[in-house]
Amino acid sequence: MTTPPPGVRIIPIHGNTPQIHDSAFVAPGCVLVGDVTIGADSSIWYNCVLRADVSRIVIGERSNVQDGSVLHCDPERPGDPDGSPLLIGDDVLIGHMAMVHGCVIEDRGFVGLGAIAMNKAVIGSDAMLAAGAMLTEGKTMAPGSLWAGRPAKPLKDLSDAAIAGMRMGVAHYVENGRAHKAAVKATGN
Repeated sequence: MTTPPPGVRIIPIHGNTPQIHDSAFVAPGCVLVGDVTIGADSSIWYNCVLRADVSRIVIGERSNVQDGSVLHCDPERPGDPDGSPLLIGDDVLIGHMAMVHGCVIEDRGFVGLGAIAMNKAVIGSDAMLAAGAMLTEGKTMAPGSLWAGRPAKPLKDLSDAAIAGMRMGVAHYVENGRAHKAAVKATGN
């Protein structure tokens, strides 16, 4: 997408400009800075900040970042030549007011409301970081697991019903993103 969606602040920096797939929805009030890539049918909801000024943020397809969330990354450092980019897979759900920083969220991962995921942490496929939890630096959640607390610790494996519920949430946000995109376009906001 070459022109920013209405009401979205796009800030190029260090030669990098956010790249938004044409089918994605980015809500008014969002700020996208630098090396941000947003995949097909993904949605970034109202008043989110995605700041990729020192590394990159990559969001796959059909993923959503819900209202008020903050996403950032860390640059390379002595002893850490790769730094901590933020890499988000396909079909990921990130709840309202989450803080996601320099970690990896594998396909179908889930970050609950107000949760924090720190540098070099990994949220495995079909895993859920509970609402309000804090996944500390370098921790890895096994696929299909539920972690909770501050600091987060493993609680249990998710049931098939819980995993199916997360997939329904992804489908809901794809459709809702399309509806909001049309509504924003219709109002010119």
